[in-house]
Formats: sequence, C-alpha cells, structure tokens
Amino acid sequence: LPLGAVDILHARLIPLLVFKLKTESDEIQELILNTLSDCLRVEASEALAAGAVTILKEKLSHSSVAIRSKAAWVLLEIGTHPEAKSEVCEVVPVLVGLLEDSDPEVQASATGALMFAIVKPQGRFSALGAGAVPPLLKLVAEETSQARLSAIKTLTMLAELPGGRRTLLDHIGTFQQCLDDPCEAVKRAAKIAISVIEWKP
Repeated sequence: LPLGAVDILHARLIPLLVFKLKTESDEIQELILNTLSDCLRVEASEALAAGAVTILKEKLSHSSVAIRSKAAWVLLEIGTHPEAKSEVCEVVPVLVGLLEDSDPEVQASATGALMFAIVKPQGRFSALGAGAVPPLLKLVAEETSQARLSAIKTLTMLAELPGGRRTLLDHIGTFQQCLDDPCEAVKRAAKIAISVIEWKP
C-alpha cells in the first residue's frame, strides 16, 4: 500500500477529494483518481457516503482517456468492498459501454470494474440486459487484450444465470481456444468457464 494512503483516510480527506473531482482541471482529477484508488483499497465507506459512485459514473464518459480509465479503476477498487456492491450495480450499463472503448486500458479497467459490479444477481441481470456478452466475447477472443482474464471471469459469472448460459453455449469454442494460452491464469479461468457453461441442472 502506498505511503500516505492510510494517513489520508485518518485525516478524513476522502470526501474533500471526491468533491474536488467536480471542480478541478483534468490533470488534477487524474491525480485525485490515483489517490482515491490507493485509499479505497483500504476502506470505502467515506467515499460512498460522499457520493463517489455517482461522480465516478459521470467521469466514465469524460473525453480524456486517462480519466475514463482511472475512474473505472477506482470503481473497481470500490467494488471490492461488500457495502458498495448495490451502488456499483447502478453503473453496470455504463461499464458495458466502455467494453468497446477505443482505448485498451479503458477496456481493461472497465472489464475489471464490471467483474466486481456483477457479483450480486441484480448486477448480472443488468449486464445481460445491457448487452455485455458480445463485447466480452470479443475481448476473450483477442489474444493481445489486456482485459482477457477479467472478461473470462465476468462471462463465467454471467453463465450462472440461465439466460447467460444459453447464450454462451454457442460460444464454447472461444473459451476452448484459451486452453492453449501461455498464461496459466487464462487457461485456468477458461477451464472453469467451460465447466460452468456446460453445467446441466
């Protein structure tokens, strides 16, 4: 954990940093997002109380690639905390839109954030309704995609819904190609995805 993150939390500066995201220049916003990312690994309740999810949702459509990517990354950090799951679900449609962003880093951050945002069933239904499966499959098929591992894990969770499983049964080949991937984590994730998709009640 970067030095200073705990001190920022103890000094109760998180609400001020969240508020500053509305008013500061792009360069300062990037610095604030980096700082929030470090701090929110530890604790998220103050950020949630300050309305961070709503503000971050707005930043996901910012013209700056760096701000879009960092905002998605901060949402990923918030999404790791149980108390944030319901709020982060509301951002799912916007994150799904970013899966097709022109920038690979934005895609990767959005896919990671989406993975945590759909832990609850309401998030999964929202992701399916927002059309998450086709862009996620595209990211899985791209061998150079930074988002590949997160995309496989996200699709595995969507396959736990009957509608998701039905859709993904037609795309088993995409996951089978990953079984030869040089990355062990990708291989392992693809194997789990196939078993979940092919599971019969």
